[in-house]
Amino acid sequence: MKLTLFSGGAAQAVVTGLQPAFESTYGCTLAPTFGAVGAMRDKLLAGEDCDLLVLSSALIEELVQQGHVVAGSARPLGPVATGIAVLEGAAPVEVGTAEALKAALSDARGLYVPDLRKSSAGIHIAGVLKALGLTEALAGRIHEFPNGATAMREMASHGGEGLVGCTQVTEILYTPGVALVAELPAEHALRTVYTAAVCARAASPELAARLADHLSAEASLDLRRRSGFAV
Repeated sequence: MKLTLFSGGAAQAVVTGLQPAFESTYGCTLAPTFGAVGAMRDKLLAGEDCDLLVLSSALIEELVQQGHVVAGSARPLGPVATGIAVLEGAAPVEVGTAEALKAALSDARGLYVPDLRKSSAGIHIAGVLKALGLTEALAGRIHEFPNGATAMREMASHGGEGLVGCTQVTEILYTPGVALVAELPAEHALRTVYTAAVCARAASPELAARLADHLSAEASLDLRRRSGFAV
């Protein structure tokens, strides 16, 4: 039996970490797709088969109201912060205050970010750049990708000095070649709660509900913490 899952990239390490044991226990195969939460929602709304969603709690609630997600099936995994990354081995940049963040971004030779319209972190980053007055100044240095994981991989593969990444902490932590500096400063902080929920058109709703339980259970707390969830 195949169980299809659409997930925001923030939960990738948790899903893949639990996948072998879940498949063995239930005799099934997980088929996860990871990406920006808006893109995952669009795949569902386009009619693509999906049993379980792991998206921001706001999007899950929206889909519940629209009838695309089973009411009462939502299971929160916990919040994920948005943070700043540099290449492994590079000197960390100072981002502890809004002023320091503005200076660090202004000095960056390249800023690697997820989709500024469809990803949770990207939408927030676009707002931060606007608030800091950097939207136009950095326009030629912004490298935008479909999701944070891709942005971090591309930053790592590009190499060179002066590169800064901004996406969710989980995506930074599971990408080789980049290192987490810190969460965004308090003035511009974002913590997004991710939630698993069963799709209304799920082919295997009971199995999907079991996976949601496993992802949010106390037994997965250590994995979620190591993956960057603030739980």
